[in-house]
Amino acid sequence: MRQARADEYEEFAAARAGHLYRSACLLTAGDTHLAEDLVQEALGRIYLRWSRISVVGNPAAYAQTVLVRVFLTHQRRRSSRERATDVLPEVAAAGVDTPLRLTLLDALARLPPKDRAVVVLRYWEDRSIEETAGVLNASAAAVRTRCTRALKQLRELLGGDIGAYARP
Repeated sequence: MRQARADEYEEFAAARAGHLYRSACLLTAGDTHLAEDLVQEALGRIYLRWSRISVVGNPAAYAQTVLVRVFLTHQRRRSSRERATDVLPEVAAAGVDTPLRLTLLDALARLPPKDRAVVVLRYWEDRSIEETAGVLNASAAAVRTRCTRALKQLRELLGGDIGAYARP
């Protein structure tokens, strides 16, 4: 029985890890190393409770909730703001829309953590206001307020020049 649960968890983790990683990259505003740590932490917490989670109707949504909560917990720690300065940054891959991506990640990084989480959940994950409120343990009105404030701040940060970065 234990082996069956372990196999079931491995299958779930393999299927969801990529999606969780992409969400974590957005939450961390492009810090891929922190995103990997957050995904590992979230998957570790899920593993400990897998026998209860696996019978839930939507373990993928539960995993996303755990990831957001791990991110918010990390942001509250004082040490989460420390950055190594003696290591050279990685060379950017030759990708499509690199200026747009960097501009958007920079703008996301300037948002407060909870506002960033709201933007990622609402517009990247395409969740409803009620689902987002459930993940963040907040009221729907608080989510609407944060969403409005975050979008206004993003518009101010990005300005009118954002169209110059978009592909024709």
